[in-house]
Parts: sequence; C-alpha cells; structure tokens
Amino acid sequence: MPEFEQKIKNVALAEELSTRYLSYAMSTIVDRALPDVRDGLKPVHRRLLYAMRQLHLDPKSGFKKCARVVGDVIGKYHPHGDTAVYQAMARLAQDFSVRYPLVDGQGNFGNIDGDGPAAMRYTEARLTEFAIALMDGLNDDAVDFRDTYDGEESEPVVMPGAVPNLLCNGSAGIAVGMATNIPPHNLSEVCDALLLLIEKPDADMEALVRKVRGPDFPTGGVIIDSFATILANYTQGRGAFRIRAKWEKEDLGLGQYQIVITEIPYQVVKSKLIEKIAVLLQEKKVPLLSDVRDESSHDVRIVLEPKNRNVDANMLMEHLFRQTDLESKFAMNMNVLDADLVPRVMSLKEVLQEFLKHRQIVLQRRSNYRLQKINARLEILSGYLIAYLNLDEIIRIIREEDEPKAVMMAKFALTDNQAEAILNMKLRSLRKLEETEIKREFEDLSAEKEQLEALLSDERLRWQKIAEEIKEIREKFGKKTALGKRRTEFSEVNEEIEISVEALVEKEPITVILSQKGWIRCTKGHNPLNEEFKFKEDDALLMAIHAQTTDKIVLQDTSGKFFNIQGSEIPSGRGFGQPLRLMIDLGNNDNIAEMFVFEPGAKYLIASNTGRGFIVDENHLLAQTRNGRKIMNVAEGEKTVFCKKITGDMVAVIGDNRKLLIFKAEEIPTMARGRGVTLQKYKDGGLSDIQIFNEADGFTYNRAGGTKTETNLLTWLGHRAQVGKLAPFGFPKNNRFLKD
Repeated sequence: MPEFEQKIKNVALAEELSTRYLSYAMSTIVDRALPDVRDGLKPVHRRLLYAMRQLHLDPKSGFKKCARVVGDVIGKYHPHGDTAVYQAMARLAQDFSVRYPLVDGQGNFGNIDGDGPAAMRYTEARLTEFAIALMDGLNDDAVDFRDTYDGEESEPVVMPGAVPNLLCNGSAGIAVGMATNIPPHNLSEVCDALLLLIEKPDADMEALVRKVRGPDFPTGGVIIDSFATILANYTQGRGAFRIRAKWEKEDLGLGQYQIVITEIPYQVVKSKLIEKIAVLLQEKKVPLLSDVRDESSHDVRIVLEPKNRNVDANMLMEHLFRQTDLESKFAMNMNVLDADLVPRVMSLKEVLQEFLKHRQIVLQRRSNYRLQKINARLEILSGYLIAYLNLDEIIRIIREEDEPKAVMMAKFALTDNQAEAILNMKLRSLRKLEETEIKREFEDLSAEKEQLEALLSDERLRWQKIAEEIKEIREKFGKKTALGKRRTEFSEVNEEIEISVEALVEKEPITVILSQKGWIRCTKGHNPLNEEFKFKEDDALLMAIHAQTTDKIVLQDTSGKFFNIQGSEIPSGRGFGQPLRLMIDLGNNDNIAEMFVFEPGAKYLIASNTGRGFIVDENHLLAQTRNGRKIMNVAEGEKTVFCKKITGDMVAVIGDNRKLLIFKAEEIPTMARGRGVTLQKYKDGGLSDIQIFNEADGFTYNRAGGTKTETNLLTWLGHRAQVGKLAPFGFPKNNRFLKD
C-alpha cells in the first residue's frame, strides 16, 4: 500500500545488527553485570535493598517473607524473573558467600555444600546494620533519584555508601565482551588505606597494599602468594590469588594422627570437594590417604586419615593440594563502572580514590540539604520570636482584622512562611517556657548553621569530617567485632615440596616378567629369575628383572626408542598380566630389546646390531609420554639391540664372526641422540655381544659348565672400530659372554 511504502527504509543489515547488539551490550554492562565503583552494587542488589528499606525492614524490626520483598522488587523496580531476584537476595544473606552480609535471613538460605535456599515463601529477611550504613543519607538528598521503569515510583541512582562495599564484599559478573571478579576484603584494613589516602593523597601503591594486605574471604583459607605478586595484582587491577585450605594435625596418641581441614577456599563446594577426594581414593591416586570423613556441623571439619603413622602430613597435603580444590585460584578482575557509568579496569588506588570522591559529594549534598532545613526552621523560629515580643498586638490583629496575615506581614516585616506559622500556632505554645525553648533551639541551629557553612567553604574540614566517619565505621564493623576479624591468613610458599614416587607408593620388592608375545606382569617379592613362569600357549619368557614398586622400569625397543613404566603401575596377580602395548606406544614392527631399572647418575652404552653405538646419560632415557623418547637413529634393516650400563673402564665386543675386540670405554663418545660411531668392523654379520668391565678384573665368559675370567687382555686389546682377534679357546658357540 502506498502509505506504508513511504515508511519503509533501506538499511544495511550489518550496520543495523551492530547498532542493536551494541545497545544490548551496553544495557547488559550498565544495568546487570558490572557494579558501580561508588557503592559496589549492581542494579538488582540496589533495588533489593531499597525495597526492603521502603518496607521498613531495619535490623530492629521484625522479619518479612522474602516473597513479599521479591514481589515489591519485580513489581516496582526490577521487571525481571522472580527466581533471579530471589537468588540475588539469598546470596546477600549467605555468610559463606558475602563477607559482610547485607540481608539478615531467617530460614534455610543454602549452605556451603552447594544446597540452594528454600522457596521464597518459606524464608524471611530484614536488613543488616551494614546495609543500613550503606544507605545512610538517602533521606538527606545525598544522591540523585530517577523514575522507575513505569514512572510510578522513584529509585536511587547510587547509594550514599558510608561503607566501602565494593572492596569489602567484592563482586562478580559476566557481561558482553567483559567480566568482573572482585574479591572481598577486610573493612578495617580498607578503612586504614582510605585514611592513609586522605592524609597522603600521593601515597604510592605499595603503602596502600600494605594497609589492605590482600583479600579476606568469608570462608577463610590461606593465601600463599608473595607480597610482590599481590602488589602486582592490585597495581594492574588484574591477577590471581592462590588460596589453600587451612588444616591442622590432630594427635591421636601412640604416634597416630589425623588431619583436620577447618577452612576451605572461597567458592569451593564442600560436598563436591569431598566427593573428589573420595574418587581419587577409590582410584588409588592418593596412596598416602586411607580415608576421608565429613564431620562438619556449622563449622567445616573434614577429617583425613593417613595410610599409616609414618606418612608425612605435609607431603600428603601437598599431594591433595595439587589434585583437588583444596588449593584454588581466585582470578581478580577489577572491572567496574565509574561515576560516569563507563566500564574500566581500576587499580586498588583508583577504587579507593573513587570512593572518597563519592563520599566528598555525599557530604556536600547532605550538608547543603541540612543547611536548607536549618534556614527554613530559623525563618519560622524568627517569626515565633517576633510574635512573643509583640504577643498582645498579634492577638489583637488576629481577633479584629479581616486579613490578619497581610496586616502582620506589613506591620512586622514577616515573610509569608512566618506569618502562616504564627497563625497556625496552638494556644498552649504561648507559654513562657515555650518561648525559652524556641530561643534555645534558635541558638543551637544558628551554631550548627555556622559549622555547616564553614564545612562547605573549607575542603580541609570536609576531609576531616570524612575521616571521622570512616573511623566510626571502622569502630562499628572493625576487627574488634566478631564480624570484622580477619579470616583469611597469609603464608608465603617459597619452595614447593617435591613429591617423589617413593613418598606416594609403598616400597615393595617385585619381579617384572615380560613374555615374548609382549605381555607384562609382576609378582611380589624377588623370585628366582630362572624360575619356570607360566605363560599363555605359544608364549615364553623374554626377560625378567628384580625391581621395587617405587622404581622406574626402562624399556628399549629395536627402533632406538626408550619408554618408562612405573613399577607400581605394572599389573600384578596370578594372571598373565596385560599387553605391553596398552601401556606404551610400541611400533608394530618393533620389539623390546632391553629392560632394566632406572638408576640416577648411571651411564649406558647403546649399540645396534651393525656394531655402531654411543654412550648416553641416564637423564636422556626418561620419556615424558607413552610415545617414548627417540635416542638412537637406525638405518633401514638396522636394529638397536644393546643397552649396557657402564660399570668399568673397558669394553669388550664380539661379532658374529667370533672376532673379539677390547678397547677403552673413553674412546666411545657421549651423545644425547644420534646413530653413534663404529665399535667393531665386520666383513660379514654384525655385533653379537658386549661386556663392560674393569681392566684389572678382566672379562668373564661361560666355559665348560662354569665361568672363566680372562685377565691377560693383550691378544684382543686394540682401539674402537678395529676388527679384533678370534675369541679364546672354549668361548661359547652362541658368541655370548654369559648366559642370559
């Protein structure tokens, strides 16, 4: 239709989407997610407190149903869901969520185990003294008011904020493209920092942080960050605080003890924490722990039973700190709305300065408001005094004149308000005593007026007044009170305790058995290695070694890779074990060539079947993943077959051609990775066996049902990469020095 076609506008979709999304984003940032730096409240919290104030739910009055409060909030001020409003209200009453509760709740408001509050029809609430202090001055024109969403009511734009609520209770929220997460602090310490800033406006960040010290969480705990870290966090307005549970060692007598956790990190759900510890216990991932119990009532009491009396308590707790939420991080992001409702990340000093600026404005507005009230009252009192001085004439005018008000104003130079007040006086007010009281009130108000005018004209006096108010708040909610005592302690951790495998695993002797088909298992104790072990059909023993459950088992495959397996992780029992390939990523065409126990400080000679090799330090044999670590590079058709521990100064090598060569071990280079150097030259065949020994002791080989040690080495002594001479008469036909 033509009239509608004229109203159609062509706009770019991208531009329109951008405009509308920006409008939504700003609405979310300003009206929902970010707190105001001046009172530390979001709109929903501000409206909740104001609605409760309008219902006269002060600390000395009775409680009212939360449903009544929520109804007023969503009906008059905050047109959102009742569940969200009630959840916000309930959180303000939870002493484990809010450092200084703003709502005094009666009924079930949830607990630290993660249980939610009861329905709003069952719970009751009223304001706390802290909330009253936050709103002190609302009736004195301390802040601006604005119309509510429907224009029928008015609400404060910001609270007067006699208490530094933003830092004391913190805040958390997620907006569009930004978020905030501010930890709670101790009010007394924040007040100390404010007083320092009033006294020394140019005080540096370090001085302020030494006053504030750090967060003070409602659930206590221990902050383990250094002062340098805390200072950096507050300087940038961003950073993380590491919090640990508070624990103590409880002696049970006879050398036995148990660990009792009395405080857990902030925002950690106790039931989930205990469940996590129980799962780790069931999966045997905390071998030092025997049992966990929750003996909490109103206070937290989690009992940990160690495996035995010899377990080190610090070691056990360090292990739990690393695996559970007994240690957590609080990521601070002091992103707030400033006085102009512009979101930005502030440092600690900027937050304190913004609060003081707000208190300066509130003080001036309240003083001006009080001054107006005093001037209005003085005007009336002046009229009363004129009336008392001319009482007979006033009475005559009232009785005889048709327009007494106009006559009085003309004759005694009265204002309209004064004349109206005189006409409204009651006869009982004409007593002499009443005149005396009016004179006294006039004098008192005149003196107060003089003080207010001096206050408004002198900034120094205003800062003194603000300092006095802060000291009063510190006295009322400070560390001398049960609410104001610091709960979170500090304990800087310089060096973390190293948790060794030996500390986590009970040390027991085992025999590790590897079959030719690649099945691995262990048996308890050090059984004879020549014992007839049982295997599956068509399977047999490949190799077996003695070890401890705390040992690392090193495996070398034919491709030159090294793998590590913890002794405690090898399956045990009467079965056949499990395939080794389930524990390490062994190549399809590769096999295990060597298996031995890792020894710190040892060196090993690695050699291939072609007679090439090098020496490697033990630290290079440790692999971080199940993929293993490539140490020796081999050519096509070549295999890594030996890894011998360096136990002497001489090396004896023998080839398939029965040529024996002896040379000094120092001729072999030490490398971290590579193909190595030639140990012995061969025309045909390759390397058959290696033995490392001390020159004075000689080399040993099997002979005629026993062993023989050859100390006369001259015949075979040479240098690396030579051919060598035939082995001695009686040397084993399999070209191996000793039986496997």
